[in-house]
Amino acid sequence: MTRTLDLGCGGEPKNPFNADEVYGIDLDTFGNENIRIADVITDGIPFEDGYFDYVTGYDFIEHIPRLLYIDGQRRAPFMELMGEIWRVLKMDGILKTHTPAVPYTQAFQDPTHVNFITEATVSYFCRGGMVSLGNLYGFDGEFELLNQHWDEQYSYHLVWELRKVARSDS
Repeated sequence: MTRTLDLGCGGEPKNPFNADEVYGIDLDTFGNENIRIADVITDGIPFEDGYFDYVTGYDFIEHIPRLLYIDGQRRAPFMELMGEIWRVLKMDGILKTHTPAVPYTQAFQDPTHVNFITEATVSYFCRGGMVSLGNLYGFDGEFELLNQHWDEQYSYHLVWELRKVARSDS
């Protein structure tokens, strides 16, 4: 039995890995009982540790702020979200994201895009990269980079495929 979670799913969560159970998170359920309402910027992901085999985010991570002040406290929501994704994935679970990225203008033109992703951004989360800096900024997991490429259909979308691994320092 495999499970997938689609972040910012809209009314129909995506299931590119053909998981048996499909869940979503958004700001509305759209009448779908498998979608949970959550603002991941402030609330995290409302599922238990190690629950999912896959997590996806299509046109999603560019909407997550890098820095935010809430009640006088400085937070790094993007780093926290990556930690939450790591938390809810099973060991060896897969994260797949599609996002408009720099240097393409589509990364900047939508005024709700507040997180500008480059090809180097992934290194803050991946073994062999700058994961120790990611940890310093609040990310408490570690991934292995399986694949990073530009989507052929939407050439301005950068695709990440990451596998959850045990932290090197644990």
